Amino acid sequence: MAQERIATGRRKTAVASVRLRPGTGKIEVNGRKFNDYFPLQLQRDTILSPIDRTSELERYDILIRVKGGGVEAQMIASRLGISRALCIEDETRRPELKGLGYLTRDSRKKERKKYGLAGARKRFQFSKR
Repeated sequence: MAQERIATGRRKTAVASVRLRPGTGKIEVNGRKFNDYFPLQLQRDTILSPIDRTSELERYDILIRVKGGGVEAQMIASRLGISRALCIEDETRRPELKGLGYLTRDSRKKERKKYGLAGARKRFQFSKR
């Protein structure tokens, strides 16, 4: 029997820890059912796209622990975690997943607010007189 694969995915402030183990296709996110945590079909398709591209879903049970960020960031972090776990299991999947952009960590984060400004870059209205 194959071992469980653990990988981490991040996006903005969201961090997802993904455990990929041999099983029957059961997916759990933070102790809840996958369909309850991510109710939109688009969200579920985005998260599972690496598995759809490389192998059949019924071969694995996926346990995702995700915290921080919003729904979109959690979704992308989970996808990155699944992609990394699949690569750990079989290195031959790497070129395909890399070509699809699933192994690229989106490093953009929120820029800090600067003193003397309204936001990170926004200024207060200028008054000539």
